[in-house]
Amino acid sequence: MKDNKKDIIISIGFVMILIIVFIANIIKKDEEISISERRKLEQFPVITAKEIFNGNVSKKLEKYATDQFVKRDDLRKLKTFFNFEIYRQKDNNKLVVEDDMIYKIDYPLNKEAIQKTSKKLGEIEDKYLKDTNIYYSIIPDKSYFLDDNYLKFDYQEMQKIIDSNLKNSTYINICEELSKEDYYKTDIHWKQENLKKVVNKIENEMKLKDTSKIKYEEKEIGEFYGSLYGQLGYEIEADKIKYLTNDTIEKCTTYNYETKENGKVYDLEKYKNSKDKYDIYLSGPTSLISIENPSANNDKELLLFRDSFGSSIAPLLIENYRKITLIDLRYINSELLTEYIEFNNQDVLFLYSGVVLNQNILKWFKKEYIEVSF
Repeated sequence: MKDNKKDIIISIGFVMILIIVFIANIIKKDEEISISERRKLEQFPVITAKEIFNGNVSKKLEKYATDQFVKRDDLRKLKTFFNFEIYRQKDNNKLVVEDDMIYKIDYPLNKEAIQKTSKKLGEIEDKYLKDTNIYYSIIPDKSYFLDDNYLKFDYQEMQKIIDSNLKNSTYINICEELSKEDYYKTDIHWKQENLKKVVNKIENEMKLKDTSKIKYEEKEIGEFYGSLYGQLGYEIEADKIKYLTNDTIEKCTTYNYETKENGKVYDLEKYKNSKDKYDIYLSGPTSLISIENPSANNDKELLLFRDSFGSSIAPLLIENYRKITLIDLRYINSELLTEYIEFNNQDVLFLYSGVVLNQNILKWFKKEYIEVSF
């Protein structure tokens, strides 16, 4: 009899929990984005007869329920805790924590993606960049500096594939100028304040002026939780985000070809209102943006084909140029480049992260500007 009462109490308690959770999910206001994961969340789908019959409604409802579940972030943290501390798994959704740094597992090498991207870069080289000084460099990811090979790309193989498509470009190896301490603990990106050795290596290989003696003021903005922190759902101490500046950089102006607006090299408002604080560098992702240096003693120009890593290093290269134009092929079709750029013997640097190359940067490729969405 006592057992029956106990079972009834447990059953009633379980049902009550389900009812409370159900009601909480109904009352809870839907969120548009996940700040921790930096992505848009699924919204309640528009239900039509067509969507019902083709099966899309059930899929969207399932994703909606998962994205909008009450206390979702807390449950994600609990899952990560169990995976690491109880089950002793090495990774959680391909994310690894070692020495209080988060690493993303992108292994193995996606040769097809690298081949497609480097082939496109080779086409740009052939079409626009004849009789031009062209260089390229691969930014290693943090995992490059770990001992465990299963976390690493084969960067020699990556270089070999790119070399086969960039026939007239000179490779600049910057791997030895970096260490894992030069990257944020909670993000994939490198720290601008640690890039002086990389800048000096690029300057030396491109036969530019040595700026190693130029002084910068290092300014700290505040705490920075990067994209990997939100994906992992695990407590890691915040990074500090900083930027380097001097009189030359302060006098520079930027022009965003998408918004048709002028601005400054560092957009400090992004620290307050952007989901990604790394957007302080050149205002974040954009297809085309240029930096003009009125203090330059020459008329040299650099075309920097890049991903988001280029936003933080470009200001440190401006001492050598009157103008730097940054081009992100993820957001603009190369066929449109001549509408905005006059190719005329500029220096050219293809600078891409191994992580981005391994994902195929052209998978979002269109015939027009792509809206940069969160």
